[in-house]
Amino acid sequence: MPNNAPIGVFDSGVGGLSVLGEIRQLLPAESLLYVADSGHVPYGEKTPEFIRERSQVIASFLLGQGAKALVLACNTATAAAVADLRERHPELPIIGMEPAVKPAAAATRSGVVGVLATTGTLKSAKFAALLDRFASDVRVITQPCPGLVERIEAGELDGASTRALLQGFVAPLLAEGCDTLILGCTHYPFLKPLLRELVPAAVNLVDTGAAVARHLQRVLSARDLLANGAAAEPRFWSSGSQANLAAVLPVLWGPAKSVEPLPC
Repeated sequence: MPNNAPIGVFDSGVGGLSVLGEIRQLLPAESLLYVADSGHVPYGEKTPEFIRERSQVIASFLLGQGAKALVLACNTATAAAVADLRERHPELPIIGMEPAVKPAAAATRSGVVGVLATTGTLKSAKFAALLDRFASDVRVITQPCPGLVERIEAGELDGASTRALLQGFVAPLLAEGCDTLILGCTHYPFLKPLLRELVPAAVNLVDTGAAVARHLQRVLSARDLLANGAAAEPRFWSSGSQANLAAVLPVLWGPAKSVEPLPC
C-alpha cells in the first residue's frame, strides 16, 4: 500500500467530521475520504445486524477508492461492526471509537460521570465492558439522546429547539451531581459551545476524537504508512441528500469542492 494512499473515514452522518477534523489537524499530509451514510442516519436506532451490513458495504467502497486505513468515526458502528471488519480485513489498519469512560473516570472529582450517547451505544456489549473495566469505582449515569443527532445533521447547533432538547438531556445528569460529561457520539462535540452555556464551567466535557487521531498516527507510523507528500483535496460522499451534506459542510468542516452520491 503506498504511503500517500488516502485514509477512509465513515459515520452514519456528519458526526464523524469531528473526528476527521482532528485527523486533519494532527496529520495534515494525509489525504482523506469521508462517507456520510446519511440515508440511514441515525445508527443508534438501528439493529446491530443492519449496522454491520452497512459498515461492510461502506468499507468495501472505501477500499475500492484505494484507502490504506479505515476509521469508524462512530461509536455505534464500532460497537456493532469493528470486530467483524477486522476479521474480514486482517491486513488493514482499522481504527474504531469508544466512549471516553477511562479518562472520565480518572477526571471526576464527585465520583459521578454522565454519559450522553445514542441508544445503540448504551445498549452495546462493548459499552458494558468499558464500564466493567474502567468505571467500577465511580457512579455512571447514562442518558440516551433521541433526536439530537438529527438536529446536528441539519446544522442546527444552537437554535431554540436544539437548546431545549439538550437541556432536557443534561439537566437530570447535573441533578445527580455529575461533574464529568462523556460525549459518547461523534456528533456531540459540535454542541460543545452550547453545552458550555448549559452546564457549570467546572463540568468536564470529554470526547475521544483527538485520542483517535493520535492512535491512527501511531498505527500508521508502526506500519510505515504515514504520508510523505502533499495531501489531496478531501472527498466526500453521502448516501442521503448530497445537497444537505453540502449545506452543512461549511458549518462543521469548512469549504469543500463537492459532495458525491454514495453508489451503495
